[in-house]
Amino acid sequence: MWSSSTPTRHFILDGLLPEAEVLALAEKFPDPNELMLRSTIREHKRVGVEIKRYDPCVGEYLFAFQHPEVVTAIADVTQLKELEPDPTLYASGISIMGRDDFLNPHLDNSHDGMGARYRVLNLLYYVSPNWVLGNGGNLELWNPDVSVAQTVISQFNRLVVMETTPTSWHSVSKVISNQPRFCCSNYYFSRLPPVGKDYSHVTTFAGRPEEFFRGLILKLDGTARNAIAKLFPQITRRTKHKIAED
Repeated sequence: MWSSSTPTRHFILDGLLPEAEVLALAEKFPDPNELMLRSTIREHKRVGVEIKRYDPCVGEYLFAFQHPEVVTAIADVTQLKELEPDPTLYASGISIMGRDDFLNPHLDNSHDGMGARYRVLNLLYYVSPNWVLGNGGNLELWNPDVSVAQTVISQFNRLVVMETTPTSWHSVSKVISNQPRFCCSNYYFSRLPPVGKDYSHVTTFAGRPEEFFRGLILKLDGTARNAIAKLFPQITRRTKHKIAED
């Protein structure tokens, strides 16, 4: 699946863990109001990395994806070199999306919080019971000009591992269910660029094909923020979306 997948290389593992345990994890997700709200023209969702404030099992599942044997297994599939998990959970952790929440098409930040390593893989583990296509809130993988998307259902107990590159546009469709969408996210980094050459950009958003004016605004937004990042890199690296390092 990894080698033949399009438009972005990815693979899917369904039924990853014992169902009863994952149901218990879903019940332990915190109240959405305890999480950080990200609400802009680009996105609307709640995210969190304050592991010590949540039920212990939440952190246990998040950091299980950083176990050396798991990292090695992922590396064996993808053949990406020098993969490193991120104990600070920079821009990852847990997310909760409720009705009308969304995430527009975007390219992920090219580097980690220090700008030292390339972000090369997203590990997205979905834990909302009985999630179906009609709920919305599904992962969308777009072609390079953001005109056509492939939908991957945010199905219960499903792990999606996807590559992040300068063309790996992806999004989350609007949630149209009253059921919350739960996701545990981990990102792997590497000092080696996944496309064989150096590049750098901040998280950059685009409009959907039917969103002409939003798309225009987001294009201007991305151009401005990338310009600022080149002139003042320390400014764009500031974020509350990571575990503070001791």
